[in-house]
Amino acid sequence: MTEKNFDCIVVGGGAAGMMAAGTAAERGRKVLLLEKNDRLGKKLSITGKGRCNVTNFCTDEEFFANIPVNSRFLYSAYSRFNNSDCMEFFENMGVPLKTERGNRVFPVSDKAADIVNALEKFCKKSGVVTANRKVSEIIAENGAVCGAACGNDIFRSETVLIATGGKSYPGTGSDGDGYKFAEKLGHTIVPLKPSLVPLETEENFCKEMMGLSLKNTEIFLIDMKSGKIIYKDMGEMLFTHFGVSGPMILSASSHIREPERKRYKISIDLKPALDIPTLDKRILRDLSEIPNRIFANSLSKLLPSKMIPVIVKLSGIDPNKQVNSVTKQERLELAKLIKGLSLTVKGFRPISEAIITSGGVKVSEVSPKTMESKLVKGLFFAGEVLDVDAYTGGFNLQIAFSTARAAGENI
Repeated sequence: MTEKNFDCIVVGGGAAGMMAAGTAAERGRKVLLLEKNDRLGKKLSITGKGRCNVTNFCTDEEFFANIPVNSRFLYSAYSRFNNSDCMEFFENMGVPLKTERGNRVFPVSDKAADIVNALEKFCKKSGVVTANRKVSEIIAENGAVCGAACGNDIFRSETVLIATGGKSYPGTGSDGDGYKFAEKLGHTIVPLKPSLVPLETEENFCKEMMGLSLKNTEIFLIDMKSGKIIYKDMGEMLFTHFGVSGPMILSASSHIREPERKRYKISIDLKPALDIPTLDKRILRDLSEIPNRIFANSLSKLLPSKMIPVIVKLSGIDPNKQVNSVTKQERLELAKLIKGLSLTVKGFRPISEAIITSGGVKVSEVSPKTMESKLVKGLFFAGEVLDVDAYTGGFNLQIAFSTARAAGENI
């Protein structure tokens, strides 16, 4: 590359980087987009199991309710580029969208590649110069940025945007470079932890149910220190060899600040539509139909087959007992167990398995209107590198697009 001077350098060619670069270039800026991978949007191409949950078509109130960390910081950026604006943007770029359960928005094609291609097309059409180069340093002098170094090559610019993502999915290039750049330039980095991450449990019986997926189940996350329910949700979850995963569990994980051993419990209601007396009647009816069968073989109408041996064991009822001998008290305890299967959180899975990284550049050091640093002139941030994160359902990508749009418009 012969050109060394630009109006703006964007570091990171993911969702936020491409949106910001295209937005700035569209407004007449000469933009250089630097991406260390051999292609743009590598992480974006695998989001939503390769389908890409672009945004969430919810109300403003619901949107902010789904951002447990620093939602106020996003008010300005989101009001200028909200979920409707995001959907309109992609549809105008030739990607038809559809809305599914939970207001999750996906491309009609179910292909994340269509979203990546639309952003690449946007950058190309706007005149962004793209280079597959790894940034080694962001250069600043006298409290203002003046460029970026890629090894021995120096690219000059009075504005630099850091859009490098977090530390989750390191195989896609998210290795935490952005945090190092920001810290070196004087920014505070809120300690990083995995968020939207599967949870390991103390109980071994999860392993016995490995691969079992539950739907229409309710969970309660309880802080045993305070005795309070800190999160509840209804939906899908999955048992694994280490504990639990699935959409509800990932969202619950973002409410656990520090996973102190045995501090957090998850209570699973396997039959949320039934209260205990109604469930007891249902159990009695099921057992009455097979009076001579042993208890171990009696719950097939009530529970998934993989779960039955675990529930039988935890119930304390003799598995070889004929069901016509099961007492009312035993039935009641069984109903309570089904309404409150308890798991003890041991800890998070590694950050490399997290969907997003919690923590990052302290938002009080960044202008919420422009995404410009309050400490270093001409330094901007967008996306996951900021200490803002949300639940699953398209909210984190919307944060990336809203903050990127704000940065791009103000560069």
